[in-house]
Amino acid sequence: MKLIIAIVQDDDATDLLEILTEGGFRVTKLATTGGFLRAGNTTLLIGVEEDDVDEVIAHIEDVCKTRNQIITTPSSVASSTGVYMPYPVEVEVGGANIFVVDVDKFVKI
Repeated sequence: MKLIIAIVQDDDATDLLEILTEGGFRVTKLATTGGFLRAGNTTLLIGVEEDDVDEVIAHIEDVCKTRNQIITTPSSVASSTGVYMPYPVEVEVGGANIFVVDVDKFVKI
């Protein structure tokens, strides 16, 4: 048995959860926050048999596409008025970080 830990953007989580549950996979959803953009993420815990790992990863790849997004960040240098001036920055968001780990023991009570 394997445990797939997938960290996805909140915008992709609903569609991915629907596809995985329709496929018969059991998923636990955790609300998390990313460190870079300080934006909401979703961490999914998916327990599967070893034969199903590639199928789950394929579903994640289909749903979680990377895209560019404009965010506003405060300037690191204050203007002459002493007020931080925000400026737009384009960053890549989306996609997924996936970890697949061995499960030594699984007990369902």
